[in-house]
Amino acid sequence: MELSRIVITGVGLTASNGDSLPEFRRNLLDGVARIENMEIRYMGRIHAGVCHYDARRHQGRKEIRNGTRAGSIAIYCSREAVADAGVAWNGRETERVGVYLGITEHGNVETENEIYNISQYNYDTRFWTHHHNPRTVANNPAGEVTMNMGVRGPHYTIGAACAAGNAGLIQAVQMLRLGEVDLALAGGVSESIRSFGIFAGFRSQGALAHHEDPNRASRPFDKARNGIVVSEGGAVYTLERLEDARARGARIYGEIVGYHLNSDAADAVLPHAERQAQCMRRALASANLEPTDVDIVSSHATATPQGDIQECIALREVFENCPRTYINNTKSFIGHAMGAAGALELAGNLPAFEDRQAHPTINVDDLDESCAMPNLVLNRSVALDRAEVILNNSFGMLGINSCLVVKKFADD
Repeated sequence: MELSRIVITGVGLTASNGDSLPEFRRNLLDGVARIENMEIRYMGRIHAGVCHYDARRHQGRKEIRNGTRAGSIAIYCSREAVADAGVAWNGRETERVGVYLGITEHGNVETENEIYNISQYNYDTRFWTHHHNPRTVANNPAGEVTMNMGVRGPHYTIGAACAAGNAGLIQAVQMLRLGEVDLALAGGVSESIRSFGIFAGFRSQGALAHHEDPNRASRPFDKARNGIVVSEGGAVYTLERLEDARARGARIYGEIVGYHLNSDAADAVLPHAERQAQCMRRALASANLEPTDVDIVSSHATATPQGDIQECIALREVFENCPRTYINNTKSFIGHAMGAAGALELAGNLPAFEDRQAHPTINVDDLDESCAMPNLVLNRSVALDRAEVILNNSFGMLGINSCLVVKKFADD
């Protein structure tokens, strides 16, 4: 049976350096990073990627107060994705709309805050909020979207660590092809900077970035890299079957043509180059493409010393004979947005189908020779002769790997 073709018809996002795809893309091409110092409970001032989107654009004060930061990000991105797609929402039968959002973790922020709050009252649980349970259930961000937008189709979040943004999109593709929904809102969101535990955990691992200039703290592939800049953010896509998008005359950003997920089954933290290479190869095979067909690889590299090296080993293995394949990285601009990372990084490269530019990895002053490879785009954009296929890498803790292949749409 021939599989339905699934296309991207809308994009909504928020990142530390942009609250729309045009702004985000412009800043990537212009080399503009926006990382700031944020006061973190018990830890002092820490580098963080902070979003400054207007939550009141799509939510009332009470909804924001009673909900979660991840839910608010998800609502903003989903509403923007629907508007960008030109979908007529009023009167739509939303039983056929699904919401699938990847997330790294959820509930930590709310629980930490609530424990801190009752500590001011000698831990008297009478002061524990009655909003705790709906705020911390795993399906919360997607559920908040359904309540805000009146979506009555299936919704859930996909826990896939830092591979979750891709996993949300993959789930949506599968549900559309199964005929379970006619339109999907999919991607990834993260509220990680609101949790001191995230920062403390990375610091205890020796994996939390530090630099005198926050905008230079995230340094993938650089010899002086020293860890992760934790960030919040989100990117949600409107996905449809091609025939439905055509029927309403929708603009099409690209077509999702392949994907793969696998597991290292090796180490909770250290990536496994062989499994990453396998994931990339199988994603390309599912798309009936060869490595030489890929124009841009969006790398996952987080600026941890060993993590970057392992991915570069995998990249060299897969793309060693691909002179037209360029490799870049978005975390150097916005830090690591955890569950939103893969979805945001795809968005950063998606406009290349139109402008034929590969945005750079910035902050690379002294390339680590262990990360060296042909066509690594460093510090300035590269004009491409061809921009038709993007491979988006996203890898996460406990050894989960995801690769998504997106192709420039061709009406053939």
